[in-house]
Amino acid sequence: MIPAITVLEMLPVNQGTLKNERLSFIITLEFDEMKQALVLFSSGIDSTTALYWAIDRYDRVHALTFDYGQRHRIEVQSSKRIASDLNVPLKILRIDLQQIGGSSLTDPITSLPPVDRSVADGDGPPSTYVPFRNGIFLALATAWAEVHGQTEIVCGFHVLDSPEYPDTRREFVEAMEKTINLGSKASFSNTRITIQVPFLDMNKAEIVKRGLALGADYSYSVSCYSGTEIPCMECASCRMRQKAWEEVEVADPLISRLKKEGKL
Repeated sequence: MIPAITVLEMLPVNQGTLKNERLSFIITLEFDEMKQALVLFSSGIDSTTALYWAIDRYDRVHALTFDYGQRHRIEVQSSKRIASDLNVPLKILRIDLQQIGGSSLTDPITSLPPVDRSVADGDGPPSTYVPFRNGIFLALATAWAEVHGQTEIVCGFHVLDSPEYPDTRREFVEAMEKTINLGSKASFSNTRITIQVPFLDMNKAEIVKRGLALGADYSYSVSCYSGTEIPCMECASCRMRQKAWEEVEVADPLISRLKKEGKL
């Protein structure tokens, strides 16, 4: 943000003696309050788009990545790479959700579900659901935001491609926003913490289109649940990503980079 400059005082000098005289003036810099955002960032398609979305709208952006014992911890390294390339400060919070269990993403012994288990069938969410993960992330993000004076948390949540996940729904986001404002020091002031979910009602192809319009680079964005940089192309996350790029009729930049580097 460029500050306004106000000249309060300027002392006149003799033009002929300008070289030997000291020109004195006072300048004040008037800064508007900077708009800041904290982005929950996993380096996946959705959160990468959310990061670019925030950079486009806020004066200062911070990213928060969680190392929670997930089998696909490569996303932590990818988050570091992307944040560094964009000159975005990144904080990695380490928590151990393996202690809780209940998910194939945190239990390396549990097999990933088959691709066709991507739609709710009345038995609840698939095994890739990490119990209350987004609630835990938002609670920790709220604590971080409170300490660092931030009031807007940006998330790449979307529900159309994953309606079986209970912690991506609009009702969940609205309830969490109310809860964090009741349970934080925001309850003592007129300042509220807001959860921004700009892609909530979009499918992944629409999110990709939005990101491309923002100039997003997805070449280091990873999605695969298997835990390797090279997509397995078998898990639901890989298939969903592949389908999105096919729908926008653009080659996946991650695949293009891996081919260029001779990894595929």
